[in-house]
Amino acid sequence: MINLAVIELKDIIKYLIKITIIILLAVGLTKFFSSFKTKLNIEKNSFLSCLDVVIPSMGDINKTEQSTKKVDKAEIKPLKMVLETELGLIDTLEKNGEKTEEKKEEKNENTEESKDEKIEEAKTGLKTEVIETNVPEKFTTEYNGVKIRNETDNIKLTKEMLKPDISLNNKNIIIYHTHTCESYTKTKKYTYKSSGNFRTTDINYSVARVGTELTKYLKHYGYNVIHDTTLYDYPSYSESYDRSLKGVAELLEENKDTDILFDIHRDAIGDSKYAPTVKIGEEEAAQMMFVIGSNGGGSKHDDWNKNLKFAVKIQEKANEMYPGLFKPIILRDSRYNQQLAEGASIIEVGATGNTLEQCLNSMKYLSKVIQEVLK
Repeated sequence: MINLAVIELKDIIKYLIKITIIILLAVGLTKFFSSFKTKLNIEKNSFLSCLDVVIPSMGDINKTEQSTKKVDKAEIKPLKMVLETELGLIDTLEKNGEKTEEKKEEKNENTEESKDEKIEEAKTGLKTEVIETNVPEKFTTEYNGVKIRNETDNIKLTKEMLKPDISLNNKNIIIYHTHTCESYTKTKKYTYKSSGNFRTTDINYSVARVGTELTKYLKHYGYNVIHDTTLYDYPSYSESYDRSLKGVAELLEENKDTDILFDIHRDAIGDSKYAPTVKIGEEEAAQMMFVIGSNGGGSKHDDWNKNLKFAVKIQEKANEMYPGLFKPIILRDSRYNQQLAEGASIIEVGATGNTLEQCLNSMKYLSKVIQEVLK
């Protein structure tokens, strides 16, 4: 007996439709994933190519990795790749940074050398001429061409007291300014904001700038110079000497082998047109003046005569090299903190009528004189 299965036409059509749908879905999904994968590869390659151009170090890393191993696409580990890329980039940046720092250091060294090369030492043997002012030169004593105006009440100067037979320790030189805000006549090059009558708190334009210039030249000659630019006279002018006494005493405690102290001022004479000037060669320089204290006022100052001898020694050499650079030395009763060292003095550089340019020129010649004295 033969069994026959009867299949109706509608069932066959139903099965064919199901199979067709499955085939279409399979084909569609295959195309979709194929195109998606291609797109991923294109985007991946484009992104990495851009990175290779923008960040050369990343291109080097990619090339190195391709040359040393075959990458199994199925085993690509994105985190590992990013980490290796970052580490390589950091290494490159560090190397570039080291090169940049080396270049900076080299540039700084070259700058310092160029600064040193630009220092123009004062020439000797130049013609000097004092430019006349309406202020007469006054003095009471003279020693070997050095003029001294003795304004003390009870001290009588002798040749022995003026003989410059003194030697000082020149290991350290301290420059400071009891009246730091003193300034000069403004010029186009040196215009400043005033904090009073011929006064400014800007140390780039005050007498402190003069001290900076002297420091620069003395360091050029090989001396160790400490320059204190503290505003001892601001905001209060009174008790300036008390404040500078405390400040300089602290500096001396830190630099014990110090015999030489220069307190750089500007002549406080009231006439704003007064500008004591000497022409040296083709340059104009402000005249200077030593002010030396004593124990004439009753305050203890055992070494005042050593201070005076040192001032005479410098001025004697200045008269030899640049006649007229100094006005007569003034000796007064007040100590002016000069009891702190055997070679302490006030040096007044120019007056209100002088310009900062003239005073800076003075430091070039003063430093040359000091170098000759301290040899």
